[in-house]
Amino acid sequence: MTHSSAPSPASRFSPADVEAARRELAKRHLTDFACLVDIPTVPLTDADDEDQFSVMKLGSLASHHHLLLDRLQKLGTPEVPNLMVLMPPGSAKSTYVDVVYVPWFMANHPRRNVILASYASDIAKKQGRRARQLIKSKSFHNLTGVSLKDDQKAADEWALDNGSEYMAGGLLSGLTGNRAALGILDDPIRGREAAESQTIRDKTWDAYVDDFCSRLIPGAPQVMILTRWHADDVAGRILPEDWAGESGLFEGRDGRTWDVLCLPAIADRVDDPLGRQIGETLWPEWFSQAHWAPFRKNARTWSSLYQQKPAPEEGTYFQRSWFKRYRPSDLPKNLRKYGTSDYAVTEGSGDATVMRIWGVDTEGNQYLLDGWKGRETSDVWIERQIDLQLKHRPFAWFGEGGVIQKSIEPALKRRMRERKAHGRLEWLPSVNDKPTRARGAQSRAAMGMVYLPEGEEGDAILSEYLMFPAGKHDDDVDNLSLMGRALDEVHPAIVSPEEVRDNRTPSDLYSRARETDDGDGMYG
Repeated sequence: MTHSSAPSPASRFSPADVEAARRELAKRHLTDFACLVDIPTVPLTDADDEDQFSVMKLGSLASHHHLLLDRLQKLGTPEVPNLMVLMPPGSAKSTYVDVVYVPWFMANHPRRNVILASYASDIAKKQGRRARQLIKSKSFHNLTGVSLKDDQKAADEWALDNGSEYMAGGLLSGLTGNRAALGILDDPIRGREAAESQTIRDKTWDAYVDDFCSRLIPGAPQVMILTRWHADDVAGRILPEDWAGESGLFEGRDGRTWDVLCLPAIADRVDDPLGRQIGETLWPEWFSQAHWAPFRKNARTWSSLYQQKPAPEEGTYFQRSWFKRYRPSDLPKNLRKYGTSDYAVTEGSGDATVMRIWGVDTEGNQYLLDGWKGRETSDVWIERQIDLQLKHRPFAWFGEGGVIQKSIEPALKRRMRERKAHGRLEWLPSVNDKPTRARGAQSRAAMGMVYLPEGEEGDAILSEYLMFPAGKHDDDVDNLSLMGRALDEVHPAIVSPEEVRDNRTPSDLYSRARETDDGDGMYG
């Protein structure tokens, strides 16, 4: 007697059933969609207008890609209102956002427009071509049933037959056209040279706020994709000032709530989003420790582009080990005191006015003794400077010459006369760029001649030094630079160590300095 075998589970489903299940999976889950479509990767030629790319089909997702796609699927919800993606170069973040997520979003949300902006129009167009090729693929059409519109197929401006439209362009080239329900900002800064330019950073920020954000309908979510070049980049102006590499929800300084996904090349936090142990690499199946080794030789590049924190822990231009710390009881006697100021003269710039009092001993070592910092109007900080002058009686007060001197000096001198705050004002010429002007301070620090007070204030000032020149703020560096220049250039207002060694008291030296007044009113 024979028995027929039971049919296998697979044989119970027709090819049509299987295809329907694939379509449903691709619609419900962005991660499944990514594994079922042909993803365009590398252009077939080097031509700027190359329209064809090699493709890959994934068997499985790397852990960081799975995490990224999960966050993208939740975009626009309270869990992920807006998404900031911070990952090192080569991590395929743009591929999964620009090329995979955007077509999936547009296919599943009819009549929803998307804007993608990058630092240059050709980069934005390339991403548009890649996304367009994915949409033209048989795999995409079989999964979504959506196709390109025949009359709207340009690389930087195409549309789907479900009414969704796409536009890509350079952020600084101006973005025009219809308003969008989703905004993608991918690499808004071209590179190191652009990142170091305050002018370009300001223009980029203005274009982001005025052009990019204004093209989005109310409540439209954003995705921002960056490798960090500078602490004052677009991400740096949004993240909290005390941000230190954390992932999670943050109230941005732009008024929006952001879900930040920060994945450094080498895990450096115990709360790593991937659950990596400190020291473990990103995408170890693709990148070995040896791959990262050459990039780690440049601390500044490594900290910014690869670790997403544009401020190396040990510093680059200035190094942590150079600076000595002191307690008040450690201060030498008979210090020669000087004042320096970095004035914020542009209203609404966000910069602070910073003033510092320095003491210099007979060996030329300089001690940061006192100071004031605030974002106040000029009438306020003029009074604070005079308070410091009356308290410490510095031999001279140094500031930047040129436009700053002309805008400040008349009011400052008038109040010094009125308050009988006699003191010598000296203005050092503002020549060369800031790193060049700070060379003297750098040399003195490297020789162990700069002392900072112990405590939180000294820690904060040291942190700014270590971030220079990539840091968002450099007001204290400017003060250090002014003092270094005055000492190294043997400025006439500097009291020589020999005069101090002759046992003259600070009061004697101060009186001597006043006697050299040339009558032009510099002493009030």
